[in-house]
Amino acid sequence: MTTTPSSADAASEHSKSERVYNYLRRHIRELDIPPGAPLRKNEIALECGVSRAPVSEAIARLAAEGLVEVFPQSGSFVSPIRPEDIRECMFIRMALEVEAVKRVTEKADSLLLERLEANISAQADALDKQQLDIAYYDDLDEALHAEIIAAIDSPRAQHLLETARVLLDRPRFLALPEHHRPEETFKEHKRIVDAIATGDPEFAAAAMRVHLTMVTKAIEAKLSTIVEAYDAKA
Repeated sequence: MTTTPSSADAASEHSKSERVYNYLRRHIRELDIPPGAPLRKNEIALECGVSRAPVSEAIARLAAEGLVEVFPQSGSFVSPIRPEDIRECMFIRMALEVEAVKRVTEKADSLLLERLEANISAQADALDKQQLDIAYYDDLDEALHAEIIAAIDSPRAQHLLETARVLLDRPRFLALPEHHRPEETFKEHKRIVDAIATGDPEFAAAAMRVHLTMVTKAIEAKLSTIVEAYDAKA
């Protein structure tokens, strides 16, 4: 007699896969697991306290996003940081987020503005700490942009942007601490939120465009160093 998995069992397995995915993505983003590093399923399963199945699912998801490369006879490896991928993703971000912030500004309500202001306050608090937690600040950065794109209620655009942002995780994380970039990022974010509050779509679009241009410059300044460093380790 065969039994079918219950909905509770399926939800549990999904939860485990999600936990492993978040664990691996964070360590890949912060380069604790560097480009080219092998992902050994048995070790990951032991670290996360799960079986191999959730690990396989998480790796498959990361591979679909471009952060992992799977070679059937060799295993799974963290993808290299490719300049052409990074530049293409920044192009996608510029196109989508500038248009998104215009649409959001046209219909922003008090609840959205409260959430955006709460994020800005959290960023200010993070910067006031004696030592900045870069990973936490980067989470706030990502959350602010996610809040804006979610407000246009376009799942396809949201998915496309999230896919682009995944490949930008590593160079953004490395570029963020450079040359007072966290403080400048905060000022740019605050200008975007302030611009949304005015209800002027073109003003908000200009603020977003300036911010993403500065992000691009920071990444480009770091990109050659990143690629050279990890090429040398290969």
